[in-house]
Amino acid sequence: MGRGFCASSFVAVGLVVLVCSAAAAAAETHVAFAAGDTLVFNYQAGVHNVVAASAAEYRSCKVRNSADAAATAAGSAKLDLKKGVNYFICGVPGHCATGMKLRVVAN
Repeated sequence: MGRGFCASSFVAVGLVVLVCSAAAAAAETHVAFAAGDTLVFNYQAGVHNVVAASAAEYRSCKVRNSADAAATAAGSAKLDLKKGVNYFICGVPGHCATGMKLRVVAN
């Protein structure tokens, strides 16, 4: 009787850890951003890029200027935060729509 309880408790704890891990991997919140800070994006060159976007571009995942995307395709980009809401998206077709986008609020 004791072994069955122990085994079911282990499974329940394992499921809780699995669910919490999946939720934590989906999104992160950082409060330490301030206007003037620089975000550094590092990614595989030629596979991704990063583009500063407007709120409408962020929602629609449409890149307004392909030159911006080409300029950041080298594998690294440094972008300064302005006061308020800042939006960044991956300009590679299909990537933003699958969640490769970032919204940052800088105080």
